[in-house]
Amino acid sequence: MKSLYDPFPKTRIKGYDDAVIHGWDAIVEDLDQNGGSTLVFDAYPGVFDEEVKKELKRIPHDVWIDALDMFKDGETIKEQLKYNITDDRIFGRMYYGEIDNFIVPEKLEELRDAAQEAAAQGKRVLVYGYGAGLIASGTLVYLDMARWEITLRYRNGMPNFLDTNYDEDALRKIKRGFFIEWRVADKHKRSLFDSIDYFLDTNNMEDVKLVKGDAVRAGLEQMAHRPFRLVPYFDPGVWGGQWMKEVCNLDPDKENYAWSFDGVPEENSIYLDFGNGHIELPAMDLVLYEPKPLLGPSVYSRFGAEFPIRFDFLDTIGGQNLSLQVHPLTEYIHRTFGMAYTQDESYYILDAKEGASVYLGLKEGINKDQMIEDLYAANRGEILFDAEKYINRFPAKKHDHFLIPAGTCHCSGSDAMVLEISATPYCFTFKMWDWARVGLDGLPRPVHIDHGKKNIQWDRTTKWVEKNLVNAIHTVKEDDHVKEEHTGLHELEFIETRRLWIKDEVVVDNEDNVNMLNLIEGQKAYIESLDGSFEPFEVHYAETFIVPASVKGYRIVNPTGDTIGVLRAYVRKTQA
Repeated sequence: MKSLYDPFPKTRIKGYDDAVIHGWDAIVEDLDQNGGSTLVFDAYPGVFDEEVKKELKRIPHDVWIDALDMFKDGETIKEQLKYNITDDRIFGRMYYGEIDNFIVPEKLEELRDAAQEAAAQGKRVLVYGYGAGLIASGTLVYLDMARWEITLRYRNGMPNFLDTNYDEDALRKIKRGFFIEWRVADKHKRSLFDSIDYFLDTNNMEDVKLVKGDAVRAGLEQMAHRPFRLVPYFDPGVWGGQWMKEVCNLDPDKENYAWSFDGVPEENSIYLDFGNGHIELPAMDLVLYEPKPLLGPSVYSRFGAEFPIRFDFLDTIGGQNLSLQVHPLTEYIHRTFGMAYTQDESYYILDAKEGASVYLGLKEGINKDQMIEDLYAANRGEILFDAEKYINRFPAKKHDHFLIPAGTCHCSGSDAMVLEISATPYCFTFKMWDWARVGLDGLPRPVHIDHGKKNIQWDRTTKWVEKNLVNAIHTVKEDDHVKEEHTGLHELEFIETRRLWIKDEVVVDNEDNVNMLNLIEGQKAYIESLDGSFEPFEVHYAETFIVPASVKGYRIVNPTGDTIGVLRAYVRKTQA
């Protein structure tokens, strides 16, 4: 039976039909007629500025002001950020500054004065670039960008903001984006959001689109009150497998697919569909603009405007082992990298071939000093690290659930399809051993034994792991309609997961708490409103979807004759 998985999910926005203006000719004409005497084009770092400026300069104008002229030079900014950029390929330190920290105040004032003087003389002014909203008021057009598209542009040679690092290792560019540039740009964008008159989508330069700000804000408000999916992306890897090609309807000619981020608002985008087309925005726009209805009061008060749960896929079916790794403890990640919480996680086995396995926890009675010495020697190329001498290897079959609190050594073996459920601090995996491989870029994959050894919890050995982390499943309730099971996560982790085996239908009370779910068994299901506030939402096998806290109760309906399975994750409420 052909998979129904949709790799390009859209959310239909009501009340704003035909809101999309397509192509540069129509966009230039609309902004010329409706933009007024001052047009301000603020842009997220990553936009192809020179290509966009060439088109926007077709709008009749008297004065052009480039926002880049108010910034410090690139070398000054790089020196200013040296502590946060670090020398590491992967890990920087979180930057909590503002866009103002990179601007020369006198230059900003000069540009403001120029814009005001020109406007007072009745001239038409166009202001363009990152931070343009600080220079002048007028019709505000915001050029937004999806994180994944920025990542691809880094790989293809685009430098960081005001840098010339075209040929630098893409991992270093992404690091600077994550730890610094995206943080600052999101703060700036959030300050403008209610004032944006138009959103300009330049993710695809062959299909640029313009939508009024009121339509976009209404679309985000609608999404925060109904189930929806994020737009997944898929990436190959040295250990990648073949399962997602078929199930997720991907290009069969690609060598492999290793990762899919299918439920990561920090990274994924959203498609807002207005009938005559859709625009692509980073999913973080929804988190930043509608945090309380999306997350719920308890999650929002605990995490702020951050989405703390992540679902992603790790495909090693027909592939290789993941790297042996460990995640930092909360105290360590906060002290060392400036992050508020860490990457606790779990492996839910969505599918597996015979012989699949998961490496998890330490064996009893090992010599920890010898293990670390062997890891260093292996990464110097002197020996091959004997993982099974030190690490438990458990057989893995479909619907097993392995819990992985931070500090636990782990990795998936080959021939497993993992639905990884975790907290979302992005890239904080300390690789200890990568099976003597290089990455697809031909470079040795980054290994962080120095960090890892400071976080390994040496008391998480075989007996403790078997009792606490391997299929710690118990039935919560069972009736004629549903069997509900607690499958994790561990009490050290803040995420709760429940597995629902649904015969016909079940009502879920999300208790004002955002839910992230995946259809782990069965071809499809419907998510229905209890009060008629949204239309039935159809999901398919392996699709991740989000039910905002504002939905409160909802019904999961099984339209098939066979029992279906849904995995539901949410943030445990703190005890009073």
